[in-house]
Amino acid sequence: MTPQDISATFRQARLEGRALQAYPGGTVPADLDSAYAIQDMSMEAWPDKVAGWKVAMVQPVWRETYPAERVVGPVFGKAVWQAGQEELDIPVIEGGYAAVEAEFAVRIARTIPLDAVIRQPSDLLPYIDGVHAAIELAGSPLSSLSALGPGAVVSDFGNNAGLVIGPNLPLSLLSDPSAALSESFVNGASVGSGGALKVPGGPLAAVSFLVAVLKKRGRTLNAGEWVSTGATTGIHAVKPGDRVVAAFGGELRIAARVTAAGSQA
Repeated sequence: MTPQDISATFRQARLEGRALQAYPGGTVPADLDSAYAIQDMSMEAWPDKVAGWKVAMVQPVWRETYPAERVVGPVFGKAVWQAGQEELDIPVIEGGYAAVEAEFAVRIARTIPLDAVIRQPSDLLPYIDGVHAAIELAGSPLSSLSALGPGAVVSDFGNNAGLVIGPNLPLSLLSDPSAALSESFVNGASVGSGGALKVPGGPLAAVSFLVAVLKKRGRTLNAGEWVSTGATTGIHAVKPGDRVVAAFGGELRIAARVTAAGSQA
């Protein structure tokens, strides 16, 4: 199966809200360049605009095969939801991969020039105008995607299915991530706690990594885009019917109900 076929198979399954039983063609990309090439194909053909990006850690067990600290994937406009006082519905593909992660989402204030020199993460501060509490909805038509490793994850939009944007938080947490705490609940039970320090180097380091990866691909971060910077309480599997709450600092909360995705085709 060609890279184009892999891209088309994942895209069609996502559009139809249909689970896949195996990785398309059975062979996972052997390196990240090949996986990002498939991701680029899928982005160009997807019927929606990129509204942001997710950043995720590469587990140590995979770093010899895929030598990178993190991987990235696009978040599309129709899958960015603004949290309110009421519980929000977030759709997942039944039989596919679905998980939620409490994260800190950074909003880009102005486009970062491709030739911008970023020597350290703090050089990005002039391009940022907000940090928000958030939930990343990780999702794929393939339930085994994450277990197959970074090559598989990257090739299917970085295993992203959406981003819930919650309340605005102090911008100072980018300089002092130790002050940003979080906890996740599924069906009323606490399933993990942590904070921005769980993201190596803090959220700003995740944005810096993303900028470097995008630059290699001839891309950049644009004004108004979001960056979901990484899981802070762990990765928590969910299914339709589950109720999720992400709490930040013990006071700010985002509530969501997991629903079954319908066809977008």
